[in-house]
Order: sequence, then structure tokens, then C-alpha cells
Amino acid sequence: MGNELLVAAAKRGDDAAFYSLITQHKEKMYRIAYSYLKNEADALEAVQEATCRAYMRIRKLKEPEFFGSWLIRILMNYCADEAKRKARRADGQQAAAAAIDPHATSGESALLERVMLESAVEQLDANYQKVIQLKYYHDLTITEIARTLQKPEGTIKTWLHKALGGLRQRLGKEGEPNE
Repeated sequence: MGNELLVAAAKRGDDAAFYSLITQHKEKMYRIAYSYLKNEADALEAVQEATCRAYMRIRKLKEPEFFGSWLIRILMNYCADEAKRKARRADGQQAAAAAIDPHATSGESALLERVMLESAVEQLDANYQKVIQLKYYHDLTITEIARTLQKPEGTIKTWLHKALGGLRQRLGKEGEPNE
């Protein structure tokens, strides 16, 4: 059964069809949730909550061919809200910066670079963060990102360009000094 037929069946109340659709997207959903929440338990909870919300709203889906984008958008909205809630609970405190050990092993150096990159991504505008995460963490194409975020492809390309420029600047890898 094709995805559009599964969506149509799910909209009519077929639980097995809905389960089949969710099963197709569960790995991608988990990866996206984990990239937002950085915690396995929170990511699993986010997938469960997004699945529940999708189940409750499946009848409102207007275009069955975009089920995957619709589902990911529900998940991303939940994750963004949850990340904000988490930040408020921590009273706005940020994790302490890792001390740089001059005798660090290459594994520790790679971990430090990753932490620095993630920190730089978190400092970007929310739209730029989404585009970076979807493009580089989840290997979505510009077209898929545009569909997921419901924005024109040109906007996504602009956001991606500006986000990468912002990352270069934050990480001190700008080729030439700013004039």
C-alpha cells in the first residue's frame, strides 16, 4: 500500500495504517529529537508525544503526500518548546565550558571540537539552527527542508548561507578579516 493510501486509511481511523506510517519515520524522528534535546530519554518522549499529537490531528492533514514533513514539523515544534522549557528550568544557566587540557588525546580534541560546534550552532537564530540541523545532522535536501518548514527553497538557501557564515565567524574560521 502506498503512503498516500496509508494516510487516507489512517484519516479514516485505520490504526494499523497509522502505525505503519509512524514505523517508516521513527528513526528519522528519533535522530531529530535527539539533536534538539541531546538526551535519549527526552528524545524518546518527544517521539512519543509527536506521535500522539499526529494521531489526534491526522484528520486535519490536507495533503497526504506531505505526511512525513507534517509529522517532522509536529516533532520539531514539540522539541523546540521542550528545549525552551528545559532552559527555563535550569534558570538560564549554560553548561560550564570544558577546560582545555594541553595533553588532550585526539578523541578528546574531537569531542571538544564537536562541543564547540554545537555551542556555535545553538547561538544562531532559531531558523538558522533548524536549517543546519536538518541539512547536516539529518541529511535532508533543500527541497525537503523547504517542505518541512513550509518556506520557499530560496529562503532556505539564504538561511543556510547566513547560518554557515555565522558559524565561520563564531568559530574564528573566517578567511579574510571583515572590512
